Amino acid sequence: MKATDLRAKSGLELRDELQDLKKEQFNLRFQAAAGQLENTARVREVRRDIARIKTILHAQTEA
Repeated sequence: MKATDLRAKSGLELRDELQDLKKEQFNLRFQAAAGQLENTARVREVRRDIARIKTILHAQTEA
């Protein structure tokens, strides 16, 4: 997910996306603990996408 794409979204859309990513992160952690995780790189992608969304939300609230 690119930051430019995220900046085009509204705050409500970003919060929904953040919630979905947090659910996915939980499921990925659960799979990793059970030894069923196939795509280990996805954990890193999701973590970074969460950080991007939080950064953009914080910037929007300050502006």
